[in-house]
Amino acid sequence: MIQIIPSTQAQGDRVIEIWRDAVDATHDFLTPEDRRAIDEEVCGFLSQAPLALAQSAAGEILGFMLVSPTDTGAHMDALFIDPAAHGQGLGRALVNHALARHDAITTDVNAQNIGAVKFYDAMGFIETGRSDRDDQRRPYPLIHLSRQKVLANRP
Repeated sequence: MIQIIPSTQAQGDRVIEIWRDAVDATHDFLTPEDRRAIDEEVCGFLSQAPLALAQSAAGEILGFMLVSPTDTGAHMDALFIDPAAHGQGLGRALVNHALARHDAITTDVNAQNIGAVKFYDAMGFIETGRSDRDDQRRPYPLIHLSRQKVLANRP
């Protein structure tokens, strides 16, 4: 069983390890220079960020999500799963955790990350736009996505 818990600084090294392993497994489109630059940026803040962590029943941290509140809901800034745990429902659990707390979630996904694009499609996210560059103006196209909370019908 997966439990979603808030992060602490003590889990910072594990979070960075998950990020690096996940990027290495899914972002083969990055140039080595960009991969190193992004690693420096991420290591500078990720271990300090308020994350939601996916923890196994054995207590192992297997994934994380960073969500920032917005005027209309929240923006998912990051969602990364240990590649050894892909396909086990961790990403789904983290997204559902965010949807339980926010009426809507937006996120951006690298267009070249086909697995992530398929995941968000399966999770019911809809495309709201595209950019030909990422947020740091690197030549990695982004797909902008949105997902509304599905409310139960009320009598």
